[in-house]
Amino acid sequence: MALSQYHKTKLPDGLRIVTENIPGVHSAALGIWIEVGSRHESESENGISHFIEHMAFKGTKTRTAFDIARSIERGGGYVNAFTSKELTCFHVHVLDEQLDEALDILSDILLNSMYDPQEMEKEKQVILDEIRDHEDMPDDVAHERFVRALFEPHPLARPILGPPANVRAFTRNGLLKFVKRNYVPARILVAAAGHVNHAHLVRRVRSILEFGRDNHFPAEKRMGRLTSRLDRHHRAIQQAHMVLGTRALSYGDRERFTLSVMNTILGGGMSSRLFQNIREKHGVAYSVYSFAEMFGDTGLWGVYLATDPDRVDRAREMVLNELRIIRETPLTKHELEGVKTQLKGSVMLSLESVSNRMMRLGRMELYLGRYHSLEDVSRQIDAVTTRKVQDLANELLTEKKLVTTIVEPEAEPKKKTTRKRGK
Repeated sequence: MALSQYHKTKLPDGLRIVTENIPGVHSAALGIWIEVGSRHESESENGISHFIEHMAFKGTKTRTAFDIARSIERGGGYVNAFTSKELTCFHVHVLDEQLDEALDILSDILLNSMYDPQEMEKEKQVILDEIRDHEDMPDDVAHERFVRALFEPHPLARPILGPPANVRAFTRNGLLKFVKRNYVPARILVAAAGHVNHAHLVRRVRSILEFGRDNHFPAEKRMGRLTSRLDRHHRAIQQAHMVLGTRALSYGDRERFTLSVMNTILGGGMSSRLFQNIREKHGVAYSVYSFAEMFGDTGLWGVYLATDPDRVDRAREMVLNELRIIRETPLTKHELEGVKTQLKGSVMLSLESVSNRMMRLGRMELYLGRYHSLEDVSRQIDAVTTRKVQDLANELLTEKKLVTTIVEPEAEPKKKTTRKRGK
C-alpha cells in the first residue's frame, strides 16, 4: 500500500478532524467519536450511552430507520456503532463517492434523532434480550465479573449494557439531557481513512455538525487499592471458566509496547507459552489466551481459559507458574525477536483494512493526541528489551495483585442413602 498522508484540524469550538488519505483505494471509512462511555454515567444512568447508540438509528426528523440503513447499504457499504467504557463511535465504510452522504447521515442521527417513546419501548426489549444473551454466555459472565472485581467501586466496574432495571427506566427526556450534556464539540472527533480529501471534509463538517456547549462530567470515585482475591460463582453450566489478571497500563503509558510483547509471549496465539503448555503439552484446557485492554488512565491484563471443573484449580496453578517463570527468568534473545516480528507483522496486516485504519486513527487522537506512523510503532516495539519485559512482569504479575474469577457448574446435590433394616 502506498504511503498515506495524515492531516489534523481543530475547529474553534474544539471539535477535531483527523484524516489519513490512502492512495490507490476507492473507499473510505468515517467515524464520529464521542468521548463518553459507561464510566461517565452515574449509577442510575448506567447503560444510557449504549441505549442512545441503539436509538440513534431509529429515525430522525427526515429519515426513517430504513432510510438510514438503505442509503448506506445500496452502494455495498455498512453503517454501525459501538459503545465502550470510555467512547461511543458511529461509523461507516462506503465507496469514496458516498462519503459526503455518509457524513450527512451520521450527522443527522447524532443531531436530529427523534428518540420516539414507542421505539424506545421496543428497543428496551431488544437490549434486555442482549443482556440475557450475554448472561447465557459464561465466558462473558466471567470477564464481566473479573472487571468488576478489579475496579469496584469505581465506574469502570459497571457493565456497558447497564442493569435491566436501568434499561426499563430510561425516558426520552433522560436521553435528551444526557446527549445535551455529553455530545459537545470538545469531546467529538471526526476521523476518516481511505480516499479522503481533508480540506473538503473539514468544510463539510463545519457546515453541518453543530453541537451545544455544555461540558460536564460527574466527579468519579477514586480507584481503590487493588488486593488479591479469588471469587467463585456457580451456574447451571458444564465447563468452568476462569479469568485471572490484574490492573495494568493506560493507553498512553510509555511501556505499553512492553506490555504488548509480554502479553504476546504469554498468551497471544497458538505459539504462546500458555497455549503450548496448558493445551498442547498437558491438554488441560481447550481455550486459553491472554489479553490486555487500555483506558485513558489505567488498564487491565488477564488470562482466560475454559476447562473441566475438576481441572480448574490445576489450570490456575499452571497459569501462576507461567507468570512466575516470566518474572524470574529472562527471555532469550531468540524468543524476544520472534515476538517483536509477530507484533510488527500483526500491526502491518491490520493496516490493510481501511476501517481498521480509521479506528486506529481515532484512538490515537483521543488517547495520545498525535499520530503514530507504522515506522514509529516499529521503533517502539524494537526498543523493548528483555529487562523491560521482566521488570514489567515483576511490577504487574505478582500474586498479591492478581484477581481470579471462576464461573463453574453448580455442585450436584448429594444423593440420599436409605439404610436397609436388618431382619
